[in-house]
Amino acid sequence: MSLSRHAVVADWDGNPAPEAPLMPESLKESGLTLGFICDMLLRTIYTRGVMLGRDLSQYLCLPFKVIREPLKFLKDEKLIQVDGGDLVGEVSYRFSLTDLGRERAKAAMEQCAYVGPAPVPLEDYVEQCYRQTVTGLQCYPEALKAPFGHLVLKEEMFNNIGPAIISGRSVFIYGPPGNGKTAMARAIGDFMNTAGGSIYIPYAFVADNNIITVFDPSLHVIDDTATEYADDSDATVRKLLSSGAVDQRWVRVRRPVIVTGGELNLPMLDLRYNVESKFYQAPIHFKANGGVFLIDDFGRQLVSPKDLLNRWILPLEDRHDFLTVASGKKIQVPFEQLIIFSTNLDPKALVDDAFLRRIRHKVGINAPQRDVYERIFAANCKRLGMNYDVSAVDYLYERYYTKGRTPRASDCRDLLETVQSICRYRRQPVHLTRDLMVEASASFIAEFT
Repeated sequence: MSLSRHAVVADWDGNPAPEAPLMPESLKESGLTLGFICDMLLRTIYTRGVMLGRDLSQYLCLPFKVIREPLKFLKDEKLIQVDGGDLVGEVSYRFSLTDLGRERAKAAMEQCAYVGPAPVPLEDYVEQCYRQTVTGLQCYPEALKAPFGHLVLKEEMFNNIGPAIISGRSVFIYGPPGNGKTAMARAIGDFMNTAGGSIYIPYAFVADNNIITVFDPSLHVIDDTATEYADDSDATVRKLLSSGAVDQRWVRVRRPVIVTGGELNLPMLDLRYNVESKFYQAPIHFKANGGVFLIDDFGRQLVSPKDLLNRWILPLEDRHDFLTVASGKKIQVPFEQLIIFSTNLDPKALVDDAFLRRIRHKVGINAPQRDVYERIFAANCKRLGMNYDVSAVDYLYERYYTKGRTPRASDCRDLLETVQSICRYRRQPVHLTRDLMVEASASFIAEFT
C-alpha cells in the first residue's frame, strides 16, 4: 500500500497541476528499505568520495531525516566513519568509507551500480500516473485554436480533434501525403505540451529490487516555472531539511510529446538493461505516459504493423502494459498516453477490424478543395513576406491539378519557397508572379510525379 502524501500545486496554465508528491517524513514513508538506502549510500560515497551529510541528502533527493537512520546503521557496522563536522549538526558531518565499507560498496556495485536520485516505489509511480492521466483534460475550441493557428482546417475537422484529445484514447490520422497529417499530430502534441498542464515523473522507480529509470532530459521538458526547480542548491537543501515540500525524487515536467518514425522497432518497446550497471531504462513509449506518443509514417517502421499492433492490442484496451525484467518476471505498469498513428497508407491494408475498433478516433485528411488550397497558399505567402498572386494559383490548376496531379497542401509551401530561392539567387526582391510560378513548378513538379 502506498504511503506517499500529496499536495495540490497551482499550475501555470488553464489545467491544474496534479497533486504533487510530498517529501517523505520517515524511512517508512519513503517506501524504501533500510538495506536499500544503505546500499545507495555506500555506492554514492564509493563513487563520489567523502561527502557531507547535506550533500548526500541532496544527491539522493531524500530528506536528511530519512537517511539519518541508514547513516547511523552504517556507522555502527563500521562501514562508514565521520571525518569531522561543525556545530551545524549531523548534516555537516563528513562521511567516508572504511576499508570494510569499501569492500561492501564494491559488492553493492556488482549487484547494481545505479547512483543518483533515490527511486520511488512502483506503487507510488502507478498512483501518480492515474492522478495525471490524459483522459479528461480541459480542452475547448478557444484553447485549441492557438496551437492549430498555423493550419488551415475546415471547422468540421477542427471540431473532431477536441473530443479525441479529451478522450485520451488513440487517434488514427490517415490520408494522402503532403496534406498536414504530421502537422496536425504535432499540433495536438503542442497543445498537450503547453496548454495540457504539467505532470510529475520520477527520476526512477523500483520494483522487486529492480531500478528502472524514467526521467529522460532528451525527451522530458522540465517545467521551469515551477518554484521547486529554481536553480538554487541552498534552496533545495532547505526543502530537504523542512517538512511539507515536494518530494525531490520527482520532476515536474510538461506533458511529454514523443515522436518516433521509421526507426521504431519492437526492442524499443521493452526495458533496456545495462549489463554493466545492472539497472534498466524505461522504453520509449513508457516515457510518454501522461502525454502523447506519435508514430509518424505508420506502416514504414522497421517492425511490421502486424507485430506492432499485436504488441499493443491489449494495452490499448486495458490501459496498462507489462514490462519484463531479466529474470523473466513481468511488471504491470500504466499505459496512460494519447497514441497517435499517422499514415499515408491505406488503413485497411495496415490493420484489421479488431484493431481499428480499439482506435476510438479516425481522422481522414484528404486533398484540399480549391478554396482551402487558396487559403493555405495565401497563408504561406504571408509567412514568406510575399505578395499573393491569384494568377499563380490559376496556372497550377490549369497546368497540373486539372490534368491528373492531386493538389497537396504541402505544394503551397514547397513551391513558394522555391520561388523565394529563385528571387534570392537573382538578387531580386522576394515576390510572386505567374512566370516565377511557371519556373518554380517546372523545377519542383517533375513530369514523372
